[in-house]
Amino acid sequence: MNFLIVRLSSLGDIIHTLPSFAALKKNFPGAKITWIVEEKGKEILALVPGIDRTFVHGTKNKKKTFKLFRKLVSDLRYSLKGKDYTALDFQGLIKSGLITWISGAKKRFGFDRRNCRESQASLFYTDRAETMPETIHVIQKNLNLLRLLGIKEEKFVFPVSIPEPISTSVLKGLRSLGFNEKKKLVILNVGAAWKTKRWFEDRWVKLVKIIQSPDLFPILLWGTENEKVLAENISDKTEIPLVPAISIQEVIALIRVSSLVITGDTFALQAACALNRPVVALFGPTNPKRNGPFNPLDKVAFHQSECSFCYKKQCSSLECMQKINPEEVAELAVEVLKTDERIQVYQ
Repeated sequence: MNFLIVRLSSLGDIIHTLPSFAALKKNFPGAKITWIVEEKGKEILALVPGIDRTFVHGTKNKKKTFKLFRKLVSDLRYSLKGKDYTALDFQGLIKSGLITWISGAKKRFGFDRRNCRESQASLFYTDRAETMPETIHVIQKNLNLLRLLGIKEEKFVFPVSIPEPISTSVLKGLRSLGFNEKKKLVILNVGAAWKTKRWFEDRWVKLVKIIQSPDLFPILLWGTENEKVLAENISDKTEIPLVPAISIQEVIALIRVSSLVITGDTFALQAACALNRPVVALFGPTNPKRNGPFNPLDKVAFHQSECSFCYKKQCSSLECMQKINPEEVAELAVEVLKTDERIQVYQ
């Protein structure tokens, strides 16, 4: 039996699917595994040993999307023709369900319609997982899909291998920013794809001023140009450096050498958890039990309210993020830095 994994995006969700890939490799060591992913996600998959082939779906150029989709259909059918493939849809969208169907796979596994992001996606599956509460961690939800194959896996394994040249380049870049390797690297990730997941400039500034210490080297991580402006404003007021524009693989390598990552619910959080780096996570509209850290040593700043877990990308009040104050985040950060056995100093 061979497998076709469909997990197109986002970056954090791709990270959350890696334990399922690892479980497939463990239980079917001779199987060929193909993964369909969107353009940005292929950088992550390039760090994962054991994926036999990666198909890239979609492009930033919408005019080319349909043409490329037709090519994907052709390439998939040619690649999988006559082979015993089972397709697994970890995305739960109509688009991802459709891809499992057009792949030609005779067996197509997916979530129950109540667990799909778009319920109609389940129409494309031949087999569906049992209904699950959406309060369980999304990694466990993904692993539970494998029960259709008789796999009952509880461990979260992330098979990520960072090439030495990338790690060396990142350390060189850190030194150019003034990093002293006897200090603890603290990454402040100020961005997030959703506005509702972003903390506020003045709070970041106050946090930096509270936690500054001779033994720490804080840096500001950002993603988009809008996030860069936010990071620049914080840097101007705190005099701590920005990470320059770097690739997704370099971000992962950077997080790997950190002693602490302070971040909202975004890719940096999922990468830090996968790499077993200490985190303080700031949660607003999403559920930390479903999307947050799973290591009991990690800390979460979250205040439940009547509108919690709304998963909205727009909000007029941002009440949930407003309730998180710099003092509590600083207290959590200091606790982690003093007690977490995973803290490291590179010498």
